[in-house]
Amino acid sequence: MDRRRLLIPLVIVVALIAAVVIGGPLVYAAVGPKAEDPFSVTAATGSAASTTPRPASAENGTWSVASGSQAGYTVNEVLNGKALAVVGRTDKVTGSASVAGGKLTAGAVTVDAGSIATDNTGRDNYFRFTVISAGKYPQATFTLGAPVALPDLGGRPVEVTVPGTLSLAGETRSVSADVKVVRDGDRIAAAGSIPIAVRDFGIDPPNLGFVKVEDHARVEFRVNLAQAG
Repeated sequence: MDRRRLLIPLVIVVALIAAVVIGGPLVYAAVGPKAEDPFSVTAATGSAASTTPRPASAENGTWSVASGSQAGYTVNEVLNGKALAVVGRTDKVTGSASVAGGKLTAGAVTVDAGSIATDNTGRDNYFRFTVISAGKYPQATFTLGAPVALPDLGGRPVEVTVPGTLSLAGETRSVSADVKVVRDGDRIAAAGSIPIAVRDFGIDPPNLGFVKVEDHARVEFRVNLAQAG
């Protein structure tokens, strides 16, 4: 057989191997995760900045998650020897909360987990379909675990610790959210994070050789709440 004809398939095989060994990391890292500050709330501006704190009982009623709300995660990874913080976000967030007697008595926030996106499509597809099985478990939900006494709310953020449960990837675990809350006009803004060990949710941190993801992450959110009615 012509030696040249033998070399052609060999070259193809070598090229395919190179694409996997070298190209894989390059595709994954083609666009590194952009720096993004954790969700936060700041002091209200304009006329809302001077809002005098009002008694928590004044917030009694039902509140709904409104436009401008977001949720997602931050996790650290090592990509080709470089430490990076990967940030995923989505604005597909729904939920509600109830306040009675100045206490948060019920509440749940649901996130479309399959829509959480970073700036890398390859990473996102791996996260959705392999890591959290979004096709089978499309939502992540935080549910209030016990009533929480609310502080008086004004134009400056105040801190509240909110116990609850987090349902993710088919598992539910008890968690605690550290939340900052501020009144901004006729709305309330709340931002916080929930530290988790991903193995608690049946998730094996990806380790693909060229990239290794830590086994701890932060679920993060910023929700704007509007009073129903």
